[in-house]
Amino acid sequence: MSSIPVCPLLSAGKDINMMCLQESCAWYMKNYKTCSIYLMAHNAALDVKAKQNQTQEKASQ
Repeated sequence: MSSIPVCPLLSAGKDINMMCLQESCAWYMKNYKTCSIYLMAHNAALDVKAKQNQTQEKASQ
């Protein structure tokens, strides 16, 4: 049984988590089988980590 993820957009500000509409949603990326909101958040986290590493390298020089 596959697990359907929670939709971050439909669930925002609600007490009940809304299920992902998957292929019926404009934000769903079928080729990645995930929500583009999650991909944007993941990429942003990687960017923050890279910037932190650059700052640490400059500080140690």
